[in-house]
Amino acid sequence: MASMRDIKRRKASIQSTSQITKAMKLVSTVKLQKAKGRAEQSKPYFNKMYETVSGMLAHSSPSGSLFRKEKESGEPAKKGIIVITSNRGLAGGYNSNVVKLITQGEFDSENSIIYPLGRKGMESLQRQGFTCKGDYSEVMNHPMFSDAVAIGKTIMADLESGEIDEVYLAYTVFKNTVTQVPTLIKVLPFSADDGESQEEEQEKTQGPVAIMNYEPEEEETLGYIIPLYMNSLIFGALTEAVASENGARMQAMDSATSNAEEMIDTLGLQYNRARQAAITQELTEIVAGASAIS
Repeated sequence: MASMRDIKRRKASIQSTSQITKAMKLVSTVKLQKAKGRAEQSKPYFNKMYETVSGMLAHSSPSGSLFRKEKESGEPAKKGIIVITSNRGLAGGYNSNVVKLITQGEFDSENSIIYPLGRKGMESLQRQGFTCKGDYSEVMNHPMFSDAVAIGKTIMADLESGEIDEVYLAYTVFKNTVTQVPTLIKVLPFSADDGESQEEEQEKTQGPVAIMNYEPEEEETLGYIIPLYMNSLIFGALTEAVASENGARMQAMDSATSNAEEMIDTLGLQYNRARQAAITQELTEIVAGASAIS
C-alpha cells in the first residue's frame, strides 16, 4: 500500500487537474454558445449551395468547363484535400477522427496535397508522409469569410494550373452539443454518375429535379459561380468545425472532471485506510512496549 504522503501528494495533483478541466469546460461552453449560433445560421445556405452547384457541375459538359477536366486512363488524379481540425488538443477524438478520413480512405501520400486548417491535423498528416501546402492555422482562432476567400483563391489557382485535379473537404459536421460527425465531401469536379446518384436521392426526398439551363453561356456562368461556391463551402465548414471543436472539448473536459472526482474519492478512501492502519500499528506497538516493560 502507498504511504499517506504519496496518496496525499497524488490527491492534491488530481485536485489541481480537476480545477483546470472545470475551467476549460466553462470556457468551451461559452465559446460553444456563440459558435453554435453561427453554425446553425450558415448550415441551410451551406447545404443548399452544395446541393445546387454540385448538381450544376454534374450536368455541365466536360469540354465546357475547366473544372471538369478528365485525366488520361491509367494516370492517377492529384487530389487536394482541405482538412479542418483544431490548433489545440484536449478535445477527445475530434482531430484524430478527421485525420482518419484521409489516412484510412482512398487517399495516398504520393498523389495528395493537404491544405491544412488547424495545426493538429497538419502535424498528424505530416508525420504520416502527406504533403501539406501552406499553414492556415491562424484562421481557426476566429474564422471570417475573407479567410475562406483567400484559401479558395489558392485552391482555384492550383486547380487551374493543373497542380491538383480534384478537391475534397474534410471537416466535422455539428449535429448538436453531444454529436459531431467527421465528414468528407467532394467539392470539384463532379461526374455524370455523381449527378445521377444525387438526383435519385433528391427525387426521393424533394420530388423531380428541374432541367438545368444556363444564361449566359455555360462556361461563363460556371466561371463566376464556382469560386463563390468554393468560398461558401469553406466558410460553412469552418463555422461547423469551430462549433464541433468546442462541443467535443466541452464533453472531453466534462468527462475528465468526472474521472478526476472519482479518483479523488478513491484516493480519499485509500488515505483513510492507510491512516487507520498507521494508527492501529502505533497502538499495537505501544501495547506491546507496555507489556514488555511490565
